[in-house]
Amino acid sequence: MVMIVAGLVTVVFHRFKQPVVLGYILAGVIIGPHTPPFPLIHDENTIKTLSDLGVILLMFSLGLEFSLRKLTQVGAPALIAAVLEILLLFWVGYEIGRFFKWTNMDSIFLGAMLSMSSTTVIIKVLTEFGKMKERFSQLIFGILIIEDILGIAMIALLSGIAMTGTLGVREVGTTLGKLGIFLTVTLVIGLITVPRLIGYVARFKSNEMMIVTVLGLCFGVSLLAARLDYSVALGAFIIGAVIAEAREIHRIETLIEPVRDMFSAVFFVSIGLLIDPKMLISYWQPILVITLAVVIGKVLACSFGAFVGGNDTRTSLRVGMGLAQIGEFSFIIASLGVTLNVTSKFLYPIAVAVSVITTLLTPYLIRNSDGLVNWFDRAAPRRLVNYLTLYTQWAGQWRESRHTSMTSRLIRRWTWQMALNLVLVAGPFVAATFVSKKPPALLPSVPGGKQGMDAMLWLCAVLLALPLLVASYRKLQALGLLLGEMAAERPANKPRAAAIQAIVGNTVVLAGTVGMGLLLLVLSAALLPSWNILIVLLLIVAAVTILGWRGLIRIYSKAQIALEETLTQPPPQRPQPPTALPGLLREADLETVTIAPGSPAAGKLIRELQLRTLTGASIVGIERYGTSIINPGPDEDLQAGDQVLFLGTRAQLDAARRHLLGQA
Repeated sequence: MVMIVAGLVTVVFHRFKQPVVLGYILAGVIIGPHTPPFPLIHDENTIKTLSDLGVILLMFSLGLEFSLRKLTQVGAPALIAAVLEILLLFWVGYEIGRFFKWTNMDSIFLGAMLSMSSTTVIIKVLTEFGKMKERFSQLIFGILIIEDILGIAMIALLSGIAMTGTLGVREVGTTLGKLGIFLTVTLVIGLITVPRLIGYVARFKSNEMMIVTVLGLCFGVSLLAARLDYSVALGAFIIGAVIAEAREIHRIETLIEPVRDMFSAVFFVSIGLLIDPKMLISYWQPILVITLAVVIGKVLACSFGAFVGGNDTRTSLRVGMGLAQIGEFSFIIASLGVTLNVTSKFLYPIAVAVSVITTLLTPYLIRNSDGLVNWFDRAAPRRLVNYLTLYTQWAGQWRESRHTSMTSRLIRRWTWQMALNLVLVAGPFVAATFVSKKPPALLPSVPGGKQGMDAMLWLCAVLLALPLLVASYRKLQALGLLLGEMAAERPANKPRAAAIQAIVGNTVVLAGTVGMGLLLLVLSAALLPSWNILIVLLLIVAAVTILGWRGLIRIYSKAQIALEETLTQPPPQRPQPPTALPGLLREADLETVTIAPGSPAAGKLIRELQLRTLTGASIVGIERYGTSIINPGPDEDLQAGDQVLFLGTRAQLDAARRHLLGQA
């Protein structure tokens, strides 16, 4: 019933060029329990399960569109605009909730919902208007990337707030710290292993194997996130962002699209099932106030942030008007509140109503953004316009004049690498602490009971972290040497250059080593055994470090090279349409023949057909279940359903077709 009504409404909304998401929500209202004369849905638990799958696949798809490469290129304007938008709209939403005397939790979730814009709606509208390549569109995409990152952190914080009911500084710090460790470890390990796994699976040229592998990764990491008390949406988004760095990303997007569309439709229909039209009428005032707050607040916050980052008033206002809506991320936050049973029943329908109105307004806002800019240029005081123009010119000149020396770049690079290493070091210790508190049933018993288990977990965590600790120590040595040379090069220090270089270098290494030791002590606090056992474990760690020093360095170097290869390889290009044949082949032609199940060619190798010898035509390509085999070798077999591409003259192609179909 869900898919029947969703299909009908989708056709209608496509016909009138309206966002399909609104059609799905309307379909849910039509068949929901609140719409007369009688409800068409009886087993809402099944719909809830399917909609949960929709959330996972929707967030996975958002992750596939996310790019870690683009994250490093978004720049200050996107960061400033995204942070200002989220902070301002969160505060506005919270204050609106308190104004209407809603609960504290309702107000917090409302603020979170209002702070996120809709990636799906924005991309669709900009594509339809042909504005995807314009400067303001690229800035909007940068803001959306930052929003995705901050939205993931917001989901984790909201989950913690819902379970504890408090929002103290310590709780926020702990939640964000654990989230940062989880994200960093998952991303780094994923970027090293997942693209290579997908590349291996792609060699089998099986769409079935590819989609099952990808979905296995998606649901596996979602399950891991759920086991660690995070939202499944978090795990789905992260593994999607990792898979987005694989060379086969465009093939994966094509395969996952129909599965995502089906379950996403069920998710949005399930949103409509929760909407009571009578409740919307009762809460028309909050809906109107929140809609105005979203449109005005986002236009002002994003425009101001883009302008502060150095963009002109025209670009800044177009950015603000393009982001003035809420969408799928807001639905997921609202769904989280319902799932955790911490928000009132009226909040979800209100958020949906605001999303529908702002989504309908988005095309008109983007279309009329130039008119608003022209009006502003005419109506604003001339001194203000001149001031804004001067500021834009100054910001552009400052951005272009920035440059750093090779030494500064090296220091920054090594510092970032050491920080990343230390975050990764925390991963094994956090995992070991989690296992200690919630030991799996499959974990074998260890002599010494709980203390023995903690000792073994601590030893495993230290051994896993050893390559990272050794690498950080080596980078500390290099950093100390570089800083020592910089200090010794100063004219006043020339007479004592060698001594100053040694003092600075040794101080940096000593301070860094002490800092790493204190970090290990903090991470080990929940696992440290008694002194007798600890001394034995430290001797084991020291022996492994001394005897395996070179091996530990090789392990880290291989992992670092694999990570850099993934992030520095050129982004995969979408397949281009075929170009005209060159002049040398102007007498040649191309033709595609489909191998029927009863064809004598089905199941034979190309060499067995002797096609080139008998007809003169050559097989230059095979399309099999959506996968292309370019210039197949003589040992490639032809299968029923294959689309075979021939190259030859017209006469040769006719002869090849007859030979292949058994008509010769």
